[in-house]
Amino acid sequence: MSLLVVGSVALDSVETPFGKADEVLGGSATFFSASASQLSPVQLVGVVGCYSPMKKLEPLNKRGVDLAGLERATGRSFRWRGRYRHDLNAAETLETHLGVFSNFSPKIPPQFRNASFVFLGNIDPRLQLDVLNQVDRPKLVACDTMNFWIESRRPDLLKLLERVDCITLNDGEARQLTENNNLVKAARWIMKKGPTLVIIKKGEHGAFMFTGETVFFAPAYPLEEVFDPTGAGDSFAGGFMGYLARSGDLSQANLRRAVVYGSAMGSFAVEKFSIERLLEIDDKQLAARVAEFRKLVAFEEAL
Repeated sequence: MSLLVVGSVALDSVETPFGKADEVLGGSATFFSASASQLSPVQLVGVVGCYSPMKKLEPLNKRGVDLAGLERATGRSFRWRGRYRHDLNAAETLETHLGVFSNFSPKIPPQFRNASFVFLGNIDPRLQLDVLNQVDRPKLVACDTMNFWIESRRPDLLKLLERVDCITLNDGEARQLTENNNLVKAARWIMKKGPTLVIIKKGEHGAFMFTGETVFFAPAYPLEEVFDPTGAGDSFAGGFMGYLARSGDLSQANLRRAVVYGSAMGSFAVEKFSIERLLEIDDKQLAARVAEFRKLVAFEEAL
């Protein structure tokens, strides 16, 4: 089934204890697409500057990402420069230049409007709401957000929650949004606002999925080295939504499998800078990583 993502396409300059990279592909829609396209064709809507090197996006196109919704605007592309010290869970932003992204107004091409699955990347909730006015009854809509929008666009974000089926956010954002330190209560609060699925990511400690009656937890994959955590959350979302789009199955059992696939794709993303590692893996490597996740949580229960 078709999978649409709307979000940022950026050029990142990142420094970690393990190295640095200058002006490599980044942005929520970029990481999501690189991850999801391993499992399903992807339709991307975003904006880049007129001087952006489009050849950097060619590997995504070859992987089945339809770039017909990628606008080229006059000006410079969105750029972010950041640094991670030994605490790889927290990025230190050194520079942010929004460029053409500051005037981004998503325009969904006609051929994208009947997408079965829609992911609204981390952008202004007013723009996320506008996207929903342009698409035709998706089977599932998921969104992401961040602390800046929770603080500055709270009323719009609450309106958005009424219209989405799933939200992904980290534990700090969940606590900020709900003003509740307990994640179980925070998830229940969010579900009362509209979403039937709440995924709370805890970085190197895994991810929770809450539904109306169940709680599921997937651990993070125990990597010996985390090279660059930028984009791990969007890669998780790409694996999660990509698996659902591939299967078309929204049963509880399949949602749990989708969380594991999301965790697997997130674990690949952090092994190299940018989307490099995501573009290297194949179905066999992904299946092996998912099998390793199964071993992490398998145990024998005496009856």
